[in-house]
Order: sequence, then structure tokens, then C-alpha cells
Amino acid sequence: MRQVLVTGGGSGIGRAIARAFHDQGEAVTITGRRAEALAETDGGRGLRCLVADVTREEALPAVFDRRYDVVVANAGTGGVAKVADTSLEMWQNTINVNLTGVFLTFREALSSMETGGRLIAIGSIASLKGAANVAAYTAAKHGVLGLVRSLAHEVARSGITCNAICPGFVDTPMADKAKTGLMTRFEIDRDEATRRLVASNPSQRMVTSEEVASAVLYLASPGAAMVNGHALSLSGGEV
Repeated sequence: MRQVLVTGGGSGIGRAIARAFHDQGEAVTITGRRAEALAETDGGRGLRCLVADVTREEALPAVFDRRYDVVVANAGTGGVAKVADTSLEMWQNTINVNLTGVFLTFREALSSMETGGRLIAIGSIASLKGAANVAAYTAAKHGVLGLVRSLAHEVARSGITCNAICPGFVDTPMADKAKTGLMTRFEIDRDEATRRLVASNPSQRMVTSEEVASAVLYLASPGAAMVNGHALSLSGGEV
């Protein structure tokens, strides 16, 4: 049984990943800022739930009171604003949660991770291309991919891999916020907002959290031992 850590495990992608590892018989720890959300993810499964803010350096030692075999840096946030309308506070918060949190999580993990370990970052299609009105988020997710690619070189000889999964729009509460923003801005209904979100995706639908979880399970598997520094796009061919 491996020890698995999933940050941002209280909802959406993190919840699906944590439950998928649990279903495979792994010992799973989840972190998040809200105890209630973590408890909902657990749902009686016996997951280890830790309230922690991964953007705070001093919070990490308590999370890493044990050695993990798989660490999934999933905690993230998003916002919509043109660069001219992006406040410094919004910029810094977006970078802190989406990029600095990954850096701190991985750095702490490496202090005890052994051969065969897996570092997996949940990036985004925004790690691979730009888009209007999401400059802060795109910059942060590009940074995640750069971190992954550099770290992959550092850990390769240790038998550890570091990879990123880059999904398109995933059907999560964060995507619901994006839909609501479009509805308000353009005075459209939810169906039209959804259509606009997936317009550039050849499959014309959102990615499911379970599909992301399946990709994580693959990268954590023995068969993925030579996949390192890779950006795995889950976007239906959009990228």
C-alpha cells in the first residue's frame, strides 16, 4: 500500500483523484482549506484529512509528517479579468495558489521521497496556450509546467518522475464560476455559456474529473516509470 497525498482534495478534480486512489487500495491523505469539504470527499472512506494552506511554507511540515510515494499538487484557483483590470492582489493570489503552492508541495515532498516516487502537478490547457482575460491564471499554469520540466531533470536519476496533466475545461465548481461570469457579462443563459466554454474543443464537451483522475493513476503506475517531464493534454484534441 502506497502513501498518496492530494492537495486541494475538498472538491472537483482533487476529490475524484483522492477517491480513485482509495478505490485502488492506497492510503490517501487530502488537504484543503475547509474541513467540511474534506469530510465530504472522505464520505466515510477513512481518508486522512488535513486542513492546510499549501501556499504557507510553515504549514507544510505538518502535512509531510510521513513519507509519500505519490504527491499530486492539485490545489488551484482561477479568475477572469483583462490585464488592465487585474489588481496586484488578484495577480499575487493566483500565482501563490497555482504556482507557489506546487513549488512548496514538491520541495517538501522531495525531502523524504524515495526511488519510484511520483510527483504529479495538475496544470491546465492554459499551461500550453494563452487566452484572453485569464493572464494571471495562464502565467501561473505556464509556470507550473516550467517547474515540472526542470524538476524532472533533477529527480530522474533518483528514479522519481515529475509530470503535469493539462486538462481543458473540467466540469467542476471552478468551471461553474466561469459559466456564471460569462452569463453575467454577456447576458446569456447557462447552456450558451457552456457552449462558449467548449467552443474550441473538437469534442464539444467538458472534461470530467474522473478522466483527469484516470490520467493521474496512469502517471502513478509502474508502467509510467519512463514518462518524465511530460505535459499530458486532456483536451479532446484542442492542443
